[in-house]
Order: sequence, then structure tokens, then C-alpha cells
Amino acid sequence: MHTSTTSTVPLEPWSAEQLAEATQGYWYLDKAPQGEIKRILTDSRHAESGDAFLALKGERFDAHDFVAQVVANGCQIAIVSHPVEVDICQLVVADTRLALGYLGAYRRAQHPQLKVIALTGSSGKTTTKEMLGSILSRLAPTLITRGNLNNDLGVPMMLLELRAEHQYAVMELGASHQGEIDYTSNLVQPHVAGILNIGTAHLGEFGGRDGICRAKSEIYAHIDQAGTSIIPAVDDFTDTIRQAVQTENVLSFGQGGEVFATEIQLQAQSVIFTINTPTGVRTVNLPFAGEHNVHNAEAATAFALAIGIGLDDIVLGLESAQGAKGRLNFIRKDNYLFIDDTYNANPTSMRAAAEVLAQQEGIRVMVIGDIGELGNSAAQQHYMLGRDLVSVKGINFVVAVGEFSPATQEGARSTQYGKKMQAFLNQEQALPLLLSLIETHQPQSMSFLFKGSRYTHMETLMADLMEKV
Repeated sequence: MHTSTTSTVPLEPWSAEQLAEATQGYWYLDKAPQGEIKRILTDSRHAESGDAFLALKGERFDAHDFVAQVVANGCQIAIVSHPVEVDICQLVVADTRLALGYLGAYRRAQHPQLKVIALTGSSGKTTTKEMLGSILSRLAPTLITRGNLNNDLGVPMMLLELRAEHQYAVMELGASHQGEIDYTSNLVQPHVAGILNIGTAHLGEFGGRDGICRAKSEIYAHIDQAGTSIIPAVDDFTDTIRQAVQTENVLSFGQGGEVFATEIQLQAQSVIFTINTPTGVRTVNLPFAGEHNVHNAEAATAFALAIGIGLDDIVLGLESAQGAKGRLNFIRKDNYLFIDDTYNANPTSMRAAAEVLAQQEGIRVMVIGDIGELGNSAAQQHYMLGRDLVSVKGINFVVAVGEFSPATQEGARSTQYGKKMQAFLNQEQALPLLLSLIETHQPQSMSFLFKGSRYTHMETLMADLMEKV
């Protein structure tokens, strides 16, 4: 559990009674802590005096083994699923993972004034969330999902950070198995919620896109009855998604929907477009590259309108939004442009990134790592990706790195552009080729885009190349 789950701002404290009430647990030997409990933590390395350490149990670890360690750090309170042999205040609960959910839901219920947006989708979640964060935090204090805290542990951890001054919350919900979004959206109790798209991320775990659609559609079950369901107008699964909607109010985005972009002008590092909505039409100068980010902005506009934000404020928020780290960040070094899109990847976002690279100047090189979580279809998906990437007009070279790079190369060779593709099993082998491309093309300008699934750490290869130019 080493995601960054600690917030630097003082959180709203808990009393011993509240903890027991929220978790339906009991204080072992009636030994309850006196005074306020300042935070609930799941990371034993950060637990200190005044904190309550919640001992999670995973497949490969059991944090009950770390209780003695947190006591050594001055922490005097633990939330456990069975008492441990340590002299400390212990709140015993049926299941610590579920207790974390109860605590998040309890904190959420203490903030009835809060307006909550929840969103899910196969790609674009983080960028849409950042756009919404930019729109809303200009207007009032807003809680926004940090990093990848979007699962059954991360969502309640974020809810624990709610404070009295928060007026809005933007919660990103991820799905790695059926039932997860049903669980997290029930904790979050959104006023406005919806799906951005149904792609191929986590394909392996759901046995196909129908399964992904079912899992993500669970988000519609817990929207406030007076609230609004947001749906994509352009998606293979739009009809199925519509059937999952349970609210009277529905707002759709994308071509053919109620919020849609026209007159799209793609620039190298930004996009200018017209946003058309039921409340008016505006020009937007979006500081993000690529047509896929226009779709993210359409979605962000729909979510914000549904929660009662005016169109002028939405445009101001979109125009001052910033991308998350590793999401199409543009870095200049001398004659070279490096585009860091290494945060994560799925087949849809890979193709979108290629279109962004094609807009850049000079010799254009796309460097890709493997895409994970594709299950049995992995080799076939990489084959199709190789075929499509080398066919993008304007891309000069594609360098594939990783276990599936031979499949990617095979796909490239099924086209007339097979020579654009080079495949390597690891980054060490790929680096000399990238350096030789630079040498061969001097003094021309070059643009490199790096992308891959999180576990491939493509940012390492990018850093190695930048160091040598």
C-alpha cells in the first residue's frame, strides 16, 4: 500500500465513539482512546501519535503484522479484524477493508452540502478529472481524486479527506472487477455521474468489452434521484449505457449529443474549438493537444453544466487547466521535443497519442512500451496497434519495446510501411537505435513521444535519451 495517501492539510478529527459507530466495531477490552483521532492511515510507515492505523489484509500481505511497528513510531490506536498481542487501543471490526469503506461513507454523509461528481471510463478519466478540478476549484474548495486512488481502497481514503469548506468533489472511479464501481459509487453518493467511454483497458479481467460496459454502468445505480446521468453520445455501447440510467435527467456529450464540439482546429500543443451546449455556444482555446482531449473537454463541460456551473466559468476553467504528470507533457531540449505520455496506456490512448505526434515538427518518432491487462487478446491487440501506428501519416519511426514488441512489429509488416517499425525486447537494446536516429538526422529537428503501460516505466528510457542529447 505505497500509493501517496497522506494529505498535508489537517483533516477533520474523529472521536472514539464516531469510529466505533461508523465501522460497527467495538473497542477491545473497552479500552478506547481519549481525545481526538487526527487521521486514519493504511500505510504503517507514516502512522504516528494521534493517528489510527487501519490494518488491511491483502493476498500477499497482512498489515496486522505491522501493528507493533506503528506502536514503536508512537501510534497508539489500531483498527483490526482480530485483536493483536500489543498494548494499544484496538477497534475490532468484522473486515478492515469494508471498515475503510464505512468510514469513507460516514465522512461523506457528514457533508450534505457537498456537490459530488463521479466519473469512470476506459480512457481520459484523469484528464477529464483535472479539467473539472480546474473549473470547480476556481469557484470553491474542491476535493479531487489524487493519483490513482480510484479503487475500493483509494476512494474511501479520498473521502476521509473531506473538510467543512469543501463545496465540490470530483471522484474518479476505476473498475478492475465487477461490483467494484457499485461499491465505490455507493460510498461517494454522487449528484452527477457517468461514463466517458468503453474501451479495451482491463480487457483480460472482464472477458470482453460487454463485461467492461456492465462493470462501468454500475456507476448509474447510486446517483441522487434529482441528479443527472452523463452518457457518451458516440460509443459502441451507448444504447447499453442508456439502459443502465436510472435518473430522469440525462445529459449526453459528443457528436449527436447535447454538448458537442465543432470547428475543431488542431494545433501542435493545443486545440481551438467551439463548444455547443443547451445553455449557449462559446469558443475554447484548450491548452491540451489532440482531438481526444476535445472529447475529454466535451465530457468535462457536460459534468460541470449538470452540477450547475455557468458556461463562462466552464470555459475559463478549461482554458487554465493543466495536464497531469506523464500525460502529454511537452518538454523542449535544444532541437528536440520530448512528449512525455508515459503515465499509462491502452489501445485507444496509444492511437490518440500517435495523432498528437503527427501534428509536431521535424522527424517524428513514437516510442512505445507494452500495454498490460489485455488478457488472451494481448498479441492480437499489439499486432493491430503496430499495423495502425505505422500507417499514421506523418510518423517517421515507431520503436516498440517489450515482450509484445514482436507482435507489434508483425502488425507493422502486414502494411507497406513495415520499415518504419523497430522492435526490441528491452530498453537497453532500444537506446542505441534512438541515439543513432538522432545522429543520422542531425541537424534536423525531431519530436519523440514516449508511451506505455505504467509497469513498463517508459519514462526511464525517455530520461536516458534526454541525458545523452
